Amino acid sequence: MPKNTPIIQSLLDTDLYKFTMLQVVLHQFPAAHGEYEFRCRNHPDTPLTQLRQQLEAQLDLLCELRFSQDELDYLRGLRFIKSDYVDYLELFHLQRRFISVSEEGEQLAIRIKGPMVQAMFFEIFVLAIVNELYFRPLDSKAVREEGRRRLEAKLAELERFQREEAAGQRFPLLIADFGTRRRFSRDWQAHVVERLNHALPQVFRGTSNVYLARKLGITPIGTMAHEFFQAFQALGVRLRDFQKAALESWVQEYRGDLGIALTDVVGMDAFLADFDLYFAKLFDGLRHDSGDPYIWGERAIAHYRKLRIDPATKMLTFSDGLSVDSALALQRHFSPHIQVSFGIGTHFTNDMGLEPLQIVLKLVSCNGQPVAKLSDSPGKTMCSDETFLAYLRQVFKVPAPRQEPPTNP
Repeated sequence: MPKNTPIIQSLLDTDLYKFTMLQVVLHQFPAAHGEYEFRCRNHPDTPLTQLRQQLEAQLDLLCELRFSQDELDYLRGLRFIKSDYVDYLELFHLQRRFISVSEEGEQLAIRIKGPMVQAMFFEIFVLAIVNELYFRPLDSKAVREEGRRRLEAKLAELERFQREEAAGQRFPLLIADFGTRRRFSRDWQAHVVERLNHALPQVFRGTSNVYLARKLGITPIGTMAHEFFQAFQALGVRLRDFQKAALESWVQEYRGDLGIALTDVVGMDAFLADFDLYFAKLFDGLRHDSGDPYIWGERAIAHYRKLRIDPATKMLTFSDGLSVDSALALQRHFSPHIQVSFGIGTHFTNDMGLEPLQIVLKLVSCNGQPVAKLSDSPGKTMCSDETFLAYLRQVFKVPAPRQEPPTNP
């Protein structure tokens, strides 16, 4: 691919939850200001600072994109997308001045500062660009052949499950692609999604990537991410009530659509304390993204039973670093009791025999105040202000782990 060819060629080439969260922000707190910071959690062989010049050029190209009329018509056809929001998107383009790239020692520093109606929309694009720039020099015929071999082996395992075990399952196996942010490349993700859709029509329920969903005529999948909850830590509600405020805001916006709630912004204990009968009846289910999935799932089922809700009427969506094998093990364990689904990312879109990048771009401040994610997996905790992090732990009675990696490496 020529260096001046844009990696992102459509503003639909992002995850659905960016659109769904942006709609709530636009309608309910349009003046909110956000700050995002980039992290790489592992140590790639090639320093990411070497990508800076190419990344700057790709960001320039990204900020030239607009939604086409066909793309706007597609969004307008989604039941949960409101007409005035599409009118806003007709005028929308990303502003280059809100994102900066620099070098801090051997670390690549990417910061986004601006109105959340702008800032929050950069994330998936930037991560996908960094990934593709990093892996482009490593791309080869041999790497592609290894990727295809691994993909076909996964498809064969899923087909075997459907042939030999599906009939004995109370609920069907449902898998979606969640791999945009850490994909090997744009064209490789397209290949993976096309193969999944063709080979496993009864299993594959869709993709988080809106562009591919539109292209293939399949379902776009997604609801909310951690940043949505985190923003409410700084939106004028009592800190102890921020989760309930976020859930209520979502309910008022979508009125029964997009009903899978994320649970690990300040840990499962704190979430279940707020997820009372009202919310448990209104939301269709819960999404797991950190911590032991078996302990989490059993606690979710117990919570529904405590509220006298039949777990079989709800869904657990697992999305934390899944492989096909781990998804099938979870399916066997939980499907006798509750509906389950799986969002598989890197294991589908960047399993090429090369070590994937563990990169994130997370909200660290809203309206000038620090915000934090207190994950059930200590390595995923992220905050740029240790004082606020300690206060958040105190408010929600979350003990600090004995050996937690630094939150601002």
